[in-house]
Amino acid sequence: MKMTSTTALALVAALSATTAFAGGHANWTSVDAQSSVGFASIKNDSFGELHHFSAVTGTVSEAGALNIAIDLSSVETNIDIRNERMIEHVFQAGAATATLTGEIDMAEVSGLAVGDTALVDVEGTLAFVGIETDVETEMLVARLGEDRVLVTTADFILLSTEDLGIDAGIDKLMELASLDGITRVSPVSIRMVFEK
Repeated sequence: MKMTSTTALALVAALSATTAFAGGHANWTSVDAQSSVGFASIKNDSFGELHHFSAVTGTVSEAGALNIAIDLSSVETNIDIRNERMIEHVFQAGAATATLTGEIDMAEVSGLAVGDTALVDVEGTLAFVGIETDVETEMLVARLGEDRVLVTTADFILLSTEDLGIDAGIDKLMELASLDGITRVSPVSIRMVFEK
């Protein structure tokens, strides 16, 4: 199954970064203040809005073990009541963290020099609101320094709410806000920085 969740994408970015980490002897850790996952939605077929998660963290071991987490309660839509409704009805409150785990081939981009970039195909397993799914996407990795890597989406990633089972939550948001429609497929962008 292709990746289909806004939160999933944030996690994927971290996954792709790991391929540039070969040669180190320590875990790579996300620089949270410089990392973000953004997504867009359209309501009533005419009003576009931008959102993001403010708490995304992750590590990659020197052996290539990936562990990325997104605090779903950190969603920021720029409207407090909408944040609360998304947490309660879409992200189901109790399942407050989405995670991505996987094993990375650390030799894939081992020769990436400072200043160089590479496009990397990545795979992982996403656990999101009680559902696990395989994740596949392409990311751009840029080596910023010996101990710092930037990972970002190569293109916008389009995510379906149906595949992750959150359509009922979207229906509830529409009801509460008296809307005729909310996007069921959203474009997502990811920017994460890792360092050791």
